[in-house]
Amino acid sequence: MISYIRGTLAEIEEDRILVDVGGIGYGIYMPGESITRLPAVGTEIKIHTYLNVREDAMQLFGFLTKDDLKVFRLVIGVSGIGPKGGLNILSCLSPDDLRFAVMAGDAKAISKAPGIGKKTAEKLIIELKDKLSIEDTLSRLGDSEEENMSVSSGISEIQSEAVQALTALGYAASEAAKAVKLAAPSPQDSVEDVLKAALKQMISL
Repeated sequence: MISYIRGTLAEIEEDRILVDVGGIGYGIYMPGESITRLPAVGTEIKIHTYLNVREDAMQLFGFLTKDDLKVFRLVIGVSGIGPKGGLNILSCLSPDDLRFAVMAGDAKAISKAPGIGKKTAEKLIIELKDKLSIEDTLSRLGDSEEENMSVSSGISEIQSEAVQALTALGYAASEAAKAVKLAAPSPQDSVEDVLKAALKQMISL
């Protein structure tokens, strides 16, 4: 099992990169969203990897963070979604965006990925809704552990009502959920307060 590869970024292609490690070039498939965040060619990088072994090939799939790799593993654990399908999903949606889409039940956003139909997207939502923790996203959005606790406790019902209100206004469920989370409401906020703050976030998304 190859957990990660550290070496020099030698080449960047449309859907994969080449990493030189001691004179050996490793071809690694990566999500398009991750490829856009790579440093310049010639830079030393560390890529977290998943090795897919088939009868006719061995393929490496790479990610910039352990969290990205964790989400990828969960996605390909869904029946009917292989590594290529998982890569397509994470090329269209970042791991955090996928969490928001799953939380909001937004199959439309997930099915935008090539090769992922509506039924497969709905199956992914059902199977991952208890495995993709939105708290992982909140922990990165907050500035401290105390803020994260205040965001994640006691306000889920208000947030849910705010998301429903935004979707009723015509916003995509995943975008609405993301805006509500980014608004970082406090337990004292009313649904109206959360909506106002979320709408400001929607403008900037």
